[in-house]
Amino acid sequence: MTIDSHQHLWRIGQNGHEWPTPDLSVIHRDFVPDDLATACEGLDITGTVLVQSQPADADTDWMLAVAATTPLIKGVVGWADLAAPDAPQRIARLAQQPKLKGLRPMLQGLAQEDWILRDDVQPALEAIIAHGLTFDALVYTRHLPFIGQLARRYTDLRIVIDHGAKPPLGDPDGMKRWREEMAKVALHGTVSCKLSGLLTEMADGQAEDVLTPCAEHLLAVFGADRLMWGSDWPVVLLKDSYRHWHDWTLRWLDGKPETAQNAVMGETARRFYKL
Repeated sequence: MTIDSHQHLWRIGQNGHEWPTPDLSVIHRDFVPDDLATACEGLDITGTVLVQSQPADADTDWMLAVAATTPLIKGVVGWADLAAPDAPQRIARLAQQPKLKGLRPMLQGLAQEDWILRDDVQPALEAIIAHGLTFDALVYTRHLPFIGQLARRYTDLRIVIDHGAKPPLGDPDGMKRWREEMAKVALHGTVSCKLSGLLTEMADGQAEDVLTPCAEHLLAVFGADRLMWGSDWPVVLLKDSYRHWHDWTLRWLDGKPETAQNAVMGETARRFYKL
């Protein structure tokens, strides 16, 4: 019984849509619950977590409305302007929605690498904690030291690093730093990680063999109880199919303890997001 901890839906030109852009023709179209059901056909997917893709309140409100009528979607990770003066009030209203599980500022696109530590963001973070919500960190390697500082500052904040912090596959020096920084941030027991998005970090023509050391490192430093599988669908379509990434993960897990397999493929996400 698999939980997909990371998938998206969007409508082009609606709900504050900014991305994907037309140059990404494979995914530049509407993706709605019927498309998700089709992508999951034949797989043992018992629930998903719908994650924001647009930095817009309208996107979050739409996702919550969709999730309310889609049983497969067990939780929503939305967006809020954490630096806004009324952010705590907005978060309080969102938290009243039963399927709202967490929030995700799009840190990877912000010019200030330590943005999340800014004074004007702290009331929103305190509201996230107060309402029992989680924090999805969409980051690169360079952001990880600041996520570590965040974890030290707020020991009650449940953080998950999306897409393994997007390892720079094919860059030996970059991968060395990625391994080191991931190991450091994993020392914080409140930080978890998603095994997601790795396929789309591969360069064209790069062999999938490069993914195995990444997955092994994440499992080694976080442990299965803090590592959760996610499809990153439909973004994964830029490289392959939902099924392809699902089956790759199962092959990688084959031979590992059953408890580890169950954790990565569902139990960790179920516990983290309180599904």
